[in-house]
Amino acid sequence: MIYGGLFDIDAKKEEILDLEKEMNAPSFWNDKERADEIISKLSDLKSRVEGISSLRDDISNDLDMVELLKEEDNADIRELLNDKIKTYEESVEKLEVELLLDGEYDECDCILEVHSGAGGTEACDWANMLYRMYVRWCERHNYKVEVIDYLAGEEVGIKSVTISIKGHNAYGYLKGEKGIHRLVRLSPFDTNHKRHTSFASIDVIPEIKKNIDIVIDEKDLRIDVYRSSGHGGQGVNTTDSAVRITHIPTNIVVTCQNGRSQIQNKEEAMTVLKSKLKLLEIEKQNNQLQEMRGEQKNIEFGSQIRSYVLHPYSMIKDHRTNVESSNVDKILDGNIDMYINAYLKRR
Repeated sequence: MIYGGLFDIDAKKEEILDLEKEMNAPSFWNDKERADEIISKLSDLKSRVEGISSLRDDISNDLDMVELLKEEDNADIRELLNDKIKTYEESVEKLEVELLLDGEYDECDCILEVHSGAGGTEACDWANMLYRMYVRWCERHNYKVEVIDYLAGEEVGIKSVTISIKGHNAYGYLKGEKGIHRLVRLSPFDTNHKRHTSFASIDVIPEIKKNIDIVIDEKDLRIDVYRSSGHGGQGVNTTDSAVRITHIPTNIVVTCQNGRSQIQNKEEAMTVLKSKLKLLEIEKQNNQLQEMRGEQKNIEFGSQIRSYVLHPYSMIKDHRTNVESSNVDKILDGNIDMYINAYLKRR
């Protein structure tokens, strides 16, 4: 699969040489945005080519041991090869998943939003658990996380949080997390210790910073400013620098309060708004194509994509791929790659 049409190493090596020639041109840094794009693409290509080439060389070298086993069975060599085969299978699976990230915006940074559902304290606590889960996942993958907007719950947890996740293929990996996440557990906030069901929604959009052919009419916007507040409600600004932008035709609301000035927050909010409108446009086109093809099943935003059951048994199950795990502590600590990879392979 890796050496087939999905990834032609020789062709990619030629592409690397072309990009390196472009980097060596005297005018390379005249267009910083283009330069950053080339550097990122070159780094990604080199990483993939080196990874596949190294894997291929290692397998070729180990074929000598296979020949030895054909001549004379050796328990030590057989055990060593079995261990290496497991390692190779894991490496191949990782490379295959990376090759699935070929969408137009998969390589982009992304904006991830967590919103608590109905249920007050329970829902706010669940939203905070999900927020922590995604931050821990980002830490494991060396992605940079920046809080754009944060609204604390009245008692505990969060009502909503918006974070910027920066790193190659951030959107590609996390796009499948969009949807409703359900939690079932014995409530730590219920004096009767009854079982509760809580919901939270996740939204993920690519952070598109170039070639956004979206024109926004100023009269379609309602812009509100208010005083910023940090985690837990601490004041982080004594002026009305936080910005909330409502796009009236679509009722899309974007808020930003991480910048030190109203101008910075407005620029950041407008970038997020344009990305959301662009993604909305793409989703409309995809829905039209599905209707033309006679597709009957659509994954809607309100559909429940994953259940996290902590009582009466322990199980986290993705309803789209049927992948499940009873190791809930590990999953809630950010080890969600099994769900991400299964979703990518399913698509």
